[in-house]
Amino acid sequence: MRLSLPRTCAPLLACAALGLLRTPLGAADIPRYRDASLPVEARIDDLIPRLTLEEKIGMVHANGLFRSGGVPRLGVPYLWMDDGPQGIRAETGLTSWAPTGQTDDYATALPPGCALSATWNPELAQACGTVIGEEACMRGKNVLLGPGMNIIRTPLCGRDYDYFGEDPWLAGRIAVGYVRGLQAEDSIACVKHFALNNQEKDRGTVSVEVDERALREIYLPAFEASVREAGALAIMGAYNKVRGAYCCQNGPLLNGILKGEWGFRGAVISDWGATHDSKEAVTQGLDLEMGSGPKFEEYRMAKAYLEGIQAGSYPAGQLDDKVRRNLRMLFASGAMDSRKPGSINTPAHREVARRIAEEAVVLLKNEGALLPIDPAKVKTLAVIGQNAVRTFAQGGNSAGVKAFHETTVLEGVAARALGSMNVIFSEGYRHPEVHRSSERDAAGVRRMEVTEVPTDVARELSDRAVVAAKDADLVILVAGLSHQPRGDDEGTDRVDLSLPGRQAELIARVVEANPRTVVVLVSGSPVVMDPWLAKVPAVLEAWYGGSEAGSALAQVLFGDVTPSGKLPVTFPRALAHTPAYQGGLRAYPGVDGVVHYEEGLLVGYRWYDTKNIEPLFPFGFGLSYTTFEYSKLKVTPDGPDSATVECDVTNKGARAGAEVVQLYVEDGHSRVQRPAKELKAFAKVALAPGETKTVKLALTPRSFAYYSAEAHSWRIDAGSFGILVGSSSRDIRLRGAYPIADAASAD
Repeated sequence: MRLSLPRTCAPLLACAALGLLRTPLGAADIPRYRDASLPVEARIDDLIPRLTLEEKIGMVHANGLFRSGGVPRLGVPYLWMDDGPQGIRAETGLTSWAPTGQTDDYATALPPGCALSATWNPELAQACGTVIGEEACMRGKNVLLGPGMNIIRTPLCGRDYDYFGEDPWLAGRIAVGYVRGLQAEDSIACVKHFALNNQEKDRGTVSVEVDERALREIYLPAFEASVREAGALAIMGAYNKVRGAYCCQNGPLLNGILKGEWGFRGAVISDWGATHDSKEAVTQGLDLEMGSGPKFEEYRMAKAYLEGIQAGSYPAGQLDDKVRRNLRMLFASGAMDSRKPGSINTPAHREVARRIAEEAVVLLKNEGALLPIDPAKVKTLAVIGQNAVRTFAQGGNSAGVKAFHETTVLEGVAARALGSMNVIFSEGYRHPEVHRSSERDAAGVRRMEVTEVPTDVARELSDRAVVAAKDADLVILVAGLSHQPRGDDEGTDRVDLSLPGRQAELIARVVEANPRTVVVLVSGSPVVMDPWLAKVPAVLEAWYGGSEAGSALAQVLFGDVTPSGKLPVTFPRALAHTPAYQGGLRAYPGVDGVVHYEEGLLVGYRWYDTKNIEPLFPFGFGLSYTTFEYSKLKVTPDGPDSATVECDVTNKGARAGAEVVQLYVEDGHSRVQRPAKELKAFAKVALAPGETKTVKLALTPRSFAYYSAEAHSWRIDAGSFGILVGSSSRDIRLRGAYPIADAASAD
């Protein structure tokens, strides 16, 4: 085994060499910036004047692929970063994306954003952040490049799997939990990608044109919550432009909204290679430039910035502010003092990964109560599909994790069925072959070519699967996508919503051979299910489940765990039904380098519900092995523009389960356009058979408000607001009203 010195030891060695770790004779012997008893701002006040101009410049641009800063003469360590939305990325070289091949850079693979949001469980999101924060400490990382919280505008976006869904309230609640959990562990969350990175196609050049209300009401709230509520200390700028200006040098976004309106005190970090102009980067709000090429002195905020200050083109105070923001990350991560030791892949970490994977599973269909599996009725179980034996943690480029282990679906099912039934496997289909180039772009994404599976091979695989299905008492057919082109993959979008590799044809053949077929979808974004859905009795969306994927899914299939996941994104019947599709190429992927968000506020379920378009499966949808009854709605005013909503939820079945109670607000009287309904609160409640619990949900002034572009503020129009409580956006169980007598501000 190759032994390597943990990076967290580097600053200690530097301090020892300088004599800064000696036992002090008195407080006067300790520089104020090294005195842990002082407030952080006082320590930074003392440190900044000690830095030379060159050292300050060194803190605002990279000096390694995932490294910046470092002042050895003062014992100031480097700031280490790494990708980490779903676990700590494997080590790369200082100047190369190629893995270093170490044996000490494994990590726990957590389920990605799509699965985390499908749990509708902010407490579990916080536990996820805690795991990643602890493992970051163990791996010597100060800043984790995550979570991703871009709103899913189109189901074609190749990176939808990394995000928290189509609704800003749900995304915000999950993000707040994640950031709080991570930053409580001496690690810094770098929330991304700010802002409007809603497609991967042309992401490095496309300019987004969006109206102000859609920007404020749909695309910014999750970022705002992560800053104002969770205290995120880093924001990553996106690749794209907004209204003609690149996001990493976009003054209205960075200086105006983020730092001005929201009071953001952390650092704005560029995405890798997303900085384009020295003057714009320096003056328009960027604090740390990363990944602009192999020659660090040629970065836009390196030599050019130094020379600009020396020539009097930029004020020194502006540089000091950037340095201060970067130092806040360093101090907050414990790098200047005694950072938490961290831990990695502990039983507790694996338990969190398993819980997320279990709670994320969405039961979409279950005719005849085919699930859960009854071992008394199944002697031979056929598991079919390449996704049953694939692992996914290392895919997805920047979201990839070198996992200690990853349980496949086949392994999980076989282990759970051991001793009670015979499990057979047939591959059934293969995803197209991917050939990866050695060349990488600035983000480390390699160019890829795809080769389709030959027709004769595909047919033979399908024929074998049909034979296996005929010989089984029950079939688990594992279909879906993967982290490759035309799937869930960074740097590329899907071309349609179909299942690749002739999977739809296979499903139709298998269910004809054996009607007792369960389809499990492993994917990070919606797929269409015509024409096979009507013939398949049971369907689950399992997402990508991380290290414990197969074990968690098996627990749900066999009824050890009752499914409680809800869709964080609408599954449409066809691509033509989706909102971004309506505006033609102008609305997606854009024409002449510009994409127009012509649907405005009507993103996701807001579109389908307002336009009365029937989706395949609505936002918030998810079945259970039990049933829940809602009753006794009560709306109690807490003030002129706030209220507490209560209702009772009863488990009417024989199994324990958990229900996500969703509260939507309806505004039919406003003088401006409002969606048919909008999610404003939710709660997940666990119930034993026959148990009743009272659920309380809070509504604040912002719950009733819209953003007024004219007044540049949040406004509430007087009138009666509908209070809708239910099990999904299309399954409203209780209705009430809340009157607001006078128009008001919600700022």
